[in-house]
Amino acid sequence: MKKALVETDFNFPKQKGVYHGKVRDVYNINDELLVMVATDRISAFDVVLPEGIPYKGQMLNQIAAGFLDATADICPNWKLASPDPMVTVGVQCEGFPVEMIVRGYLCGSAWRAYKSGVREICGVKIPDGMRENQRFPEPIITPTTKAAIGMHDEDISKEEILQQGLVSAADYEVLEKYTTALFKRGTEIAAKRGLILVDTKYEFGHRDGKIYLIDEIHTPDSSRYFYAEGYEERFNKNEAQKQLSKEFVREWLMENGFQGKEGQQVPEMTPAIVEGISERYIELFEHITGEPFERGNTENLLNRIERNVTAYLASR
Repeated sequence: MKKALVETDFNFPKQKGVYHGKVRDVYNINDELLVMVATDRISAFDVVLPEGIPYKGQMLNQIAAGFLDATADICPNWKLASPDPMVTVGVQCEGFPVEMIVRGYLCGSAWRAYKSGVREICGVKIPDGMRENQRFPEPIITPTTKAAIGMHDEDISKEEILQQGLVSAADYEVLEKYTTALFKRGTEIAAKRGLILVDTKYEFGHRDGKIYLIDEIHTPDSSRYFYAEGYEERFNKNEAQKQLSKEFVREWLMENGFQGKEGQQVPEMTPAIVEGISERYIELFEHITGEPFERGNTENLLNRIERNVTAYLASR
């Protein structure tokens, strides 16, 4: 039975604290470095589901690390090294309290809102007459607040962000510039893999007056991809797009009566369901990276991570 890593409680040298996020555990090393462990936890509708997904953390960490390297010429990012398949170590930054969501197509939560009659998302006006999965003339940026664990992210407009002083006007201009350039690069890389980067989110932080890209980038947890082949045909026939994203998990939850609302119960995640989700994530990895996924040994994950991270920190 493949094992999933759902909980960590390390005590690394010079560790000052730890933050347990929805799917990542982040260790503060002397207020200088962050050790980010990508666990096998999975969340949907801002709820952490009860079962972990074997290999998910490894896949997300390796995808994000690869894309951080592939976009380092666009903007500085926090990554220094990946000493373990499930870990990235990088520069500690103070995160901005907003997430930059960029959408190239009308789908997902934006489509659900549009279908209900909404014609403005985060201050961005959406024209009448659009259809599900239709491409916007230009990608749109629809920010959200960065919610605390257990809370829902909330849509917010650029004007509200500036009005509330969440980000300065000068910094927001940089965030917009980086977001647009990163999405363009991600779109180009996806096209080479026969994919369409539909939408994604970026998080940024600052340290010593410098803005960094932080957290993950272009993973199936933070992004949605369509297969390019057959997109036009499916769109013209009003058929569902074949996609690579975590949306299949959300759809399974919705089909079983769960959308993260009060009083709703997460459906039973049987071993077969967990195995199926794991296999879908492996498919995502291989299509997004263009490389075969090498399954890591799931025995003694905690010992392996502690050994690899401790050795890296000692070598600095």
